[in-house]
Amino acid sequence: MKAIISGYGKMGHIIEKKLAEHGVELALASEDICAVDPALAAQCVCIDFTTPAAFKANYKFIAASFKAAVVGTTGWNDIRDEVIAEFEKQGTPMIYASNFSIGVNALFAAVEKTSKVLKGHGYVPHISETHHIHKLDAPSGTAKSLGELVASELGVSPEIESFREGEVPGIHTVEFESGADRLSFTHEAFSREGLAEGAVAAALLTEGLQGVHEFKDLIL
Repeated sequence: MKAIISGYGKMGHIIEKKLAEHGVELALASEDICAVDPALAAQCVCIDFTTPAAFKANYKFIAASFKAAVVGTTGWNDIRDEVIAEFEKQGTPMIYASNFSIGVNALFAAVEKTSKVLKGHGYVPHISETHHIHKLDAPSGTAKSLGELVASELGVSPEIESFREGEVPGIHTVEFESGADRLSFTHEAFSREGLAEGAVAAALLTEGLQGVHEFKDLIL
């Protein structure tokens, strides 16, 4: 397998390290994915960690040119239907996630199950998330995904609070409170390595895959 990284910032460098650990060849790391030779792109999985604006500008090229795509960029939910339709039209497999961390996906599973158990018993949900001051979107894509899970399974939409502090990689907390007790689930990232590990795992999953999938649906 070969990969091309779209967006060669901090995440791109960590993904490069993880690709090497898993024996995946890095063909190129590019800040301008649309400048990649389509003949090379056709042999590679594109791993995209850019910005919402960049992904919105680039997704049609990625869908038309690459063997498969792993998308860790968030902030494009407003055009999710169009993006999915484009990858399906091109027949290009895509795996996307609001958070590729294996630990966060375990949090998704715990929150989904807990919401089902608590439904109808008077619990009020609340979500908070804290990230570094450079993060562009608020609430985070992960917090939004957690909110959607809670709303779907508990039947109550949670309030989401966002905080931006220093260089915090990411902390997400989901609480359920009733008059009798409180349950709290927290995931704290120590670095971006968990995101990179999950993204490379997703790239490996694209072999033989068809269609568009959320990462959590493939591993939970």
